Amino acid sequence: MSAGVSSGFTKQAARNIFYGGAAFFSLLFIALVFNTTGHIPKRSNQAALTPAVERGKLLWETRNCIGCHTLLGEGAYFAPELGNVYKRRGGDFIKAWIKAQPTNVPGRRQMPQFNFTEAQLDDMVEFLKWTGEIDTNRWPPNIEG
Repeated sequence: MSAGVSSGFTKQAARNIFYGGAAFFSLLFIALVFNTTGHIPKRSNQAALTPAVERGKLLWETRNCIGCHTLLGEGAYFAPELGNVYKRRGGDFIKAWIKAQPTNVPGRRQMPQFNFTEAQLDDMVEFLKWTGEIDTNRWPPNIEG
């Protein structure tokens, strides 16, 4: 090996690799952010938001439904996923189920009775229907959640 030729990385080479990689992955990240934010309006089902959906969401939040249920994968895993419950069971079933609580089945934890009015039940059904129409890229993988 001739004098003056180094076989390892120099500080300058390491610095260039670091800055080049940082710049490349920063640009990649920015491109992915713009791509994703461009798809959100098409997938969010925002056009179908109504006052009934908003009131149903308020019921969902104030009754802490997410404390037991998941909605599109977010929340507690104690009770069933409800992101696609409208597709699975329909509005009449949802209303009847909520009215029938608690079921008092021995050995099973109970959903509380919220004493919703018919209008509140309709709003909750509209919220769950709207949620089920969000494009989740085929998640959950099966209809049963």
